[in-house]
Amino acid sequence: MNPAPGRPGVAAPISRALAFLAVVVLIGALPWLSGNSPEYTVLRARYADRPATPEVLAQVRAELGLDRGPLAVFADWASGVLAGDFGTSWISDRPVLPGVLEALGVSLTLMGAALAVALFVAALACVPTVRAGLAGRPSRGPGAAAAALTALPEFLLAAGLLIVVAVWWGWLPPYGWSAPGHVVLPALALGLPAGGLIGRLLSTAVAGAFTEHWVHTWAVAGHSRARIALAALHRALTGVIGQIALVMVGLTGGAVPVEEVFAIPGLGRTLLGAAASQDLPVLQAGVLVLLVLAAAVGALAALIRRRLLGPAARTGDLPVPGPPVGPGRSWWVVPAVSGALLLALIVAGLFRDPYSSTHARLQPPSTALPLGADASGRDVLARVGHGALDTLGLALVVVAACLVIGLLIGLTGAWSTGPVEVTNAAPPIIAGILVVAMAGPSAAGAALAVTLVSWAPLAAHTAALVAEISARPYVRVLPLLGVGRGRILAGTVLPTLLPEVIRHAILRLPGTALAIAGLGFLGLGQQPPAPEWGLLLSEGINYVERAPWTVLGPAVALVLASVLAVSLSSADIARRSGPVPTPTPAGIG
Repeated sequence: MNPAPGRPGVAAPISRALAFLAVVVLIGALPWLSGNSPEYTVLRARYADRPATPEVLAQVRAELGLDRGPLAVFADWASGVLAGDFGTSWISDRPVLPGVLEALGVSLTLMGAALAVALFVAALACVPTVRAGLAGRPSRGPGAAAAALTALPEFLLAAGLLIVVAVWWGWLPPYGWSAPGHVVLPALALGLPAGGLIGRLLSTAVAGAFTEHWVHTWAVAGHSRARIALAALHRALTGVIGQIALVMVGLTGGAVPVEEVFAIPGLGRTLLGAAASQDLPVLQAGVLVLLVLAAAVGALAALIRRRLLGPAARTGDLPVPGPPVGPGRSWWVVPAVSGALLLALIVAGLFRDPYSSTHARLQPPSTALPLGADASGRDVLARVGHGALDTLGLALVVVAACLVIGLLIGLTGAWSTGPVEVTNAAPPIIAGILVVAMAGPSAAGAALAVTLVSWAPLAAHTAALVAEISARPYVRVLPLLGVGRGRILAGTVLPTLLPEVIRHAILRLPGTALAIAGLGFLGLGQQPPAPEWGLLLSEGINYVERAPWTVLGPAVALVLASVLAVSLSSADIARRSGPVPTPTPAGIG
């Protein structure tokens, strides 16, 4: 008896279908949920010379079929999709599918290049962990380096690469998508942060694999260091392959800011424009393509994971990690230094006025003005300090909510497959547009939008751990002893996986802050003159070439917050939660 809920052969396809249907229906109902008038937008796009009288708007509404209600419009679209017709754009009056597929090809090319960068960075991050494991030394992962990469805002990194590499040095083209050179800078902007996240997760999993009993057994048996290293990587990939799949889909659907900076005609940018203009057929087709892509990548990841585990998942021959590595004597140095610098930055700004425009426009840094002034003559240091509560405080609330949601959904096992894949396919920016369309831009709206799409990695991680822990011998024997499924989940599986999921949640704190900042950067979160860090980046990005201090403050604050969060997440949470049972050693399946 398997204590993990859901039968994978039945639950996963059903959950995918239900989640897919729910999201498509939600997108189809957007014009009615928002309360806006799509016919007015279409009138301005198609018939700019006609007055917006009630009669003309009613005529446009009839042309679009909106007078028949959302159910009829959705039914017509769904029947057309089944026949291979995705409809006609409400704005350009052209068939939808060719443009969406062309944009998808651009996004897939960018995703492939960015993934190559991410995997290269992740491999570099794992090298110290592998060396330590082969030498028999405990390791807790790469630490601050991967954390700093994870914290790099894609849109800020993209702007920096554009200005330095393309404009100042002239090495690569700055805009467009017509030559191989156009791929390099956006791939770096997307791949470096993704590589930091994958590297951190994979390095932690590799460190855990080297604590398993088989490593010592193989070393005594005379296996080569290279073979042991490959086996440890093989073992570690089973727990993080799902996360890599989520990153792959996120690189396709979440590249909107980078596509905007480099003027890349990708799918994310196409969806952003369609949502802003309420071009419902394009939006529906684009979301459908993302959902199919997410389902395909998720299914491929599940297949790879089963192949990596082999018969061990069925026989219960999975090795159990040894006791987690405790923090060394100097573990506190990195969080102490980063925390002190961040606290000093925030406190120094809290005693200054973030709103008054008493300084010269773009005034350079000085003793009296340590971080200079922005384009409105306001103190950048003051705005960074006062914006900490808006950005980090909101990110903490969102991470806590995502942790609870991720645990609850992840514990359902295979039933979480569809919601996870569908949710990860929706970029926070698209979710932000949907929330803003219904409630308007605000801090609460930004928090809700990020929460709606950020629980998926935690749920996927939880589901993977549930499946792996449930396959361990000491768990598989519990039903034979009369222990019920609920008691196994609550008393054995959940306490075992909780420390790892909490560490993962803390690791996602900087990414959550970046997502909130990204919505603010695009005007979908806090509104001026609020000193939210995303707004600070948005306000200063146009002046970064001649006044880099306008973005230096919020960028440094985000990096410091990331290093602090990730370094603290490694502080031996697992050991404080209690020992892990260790059954008879088993080999790699």
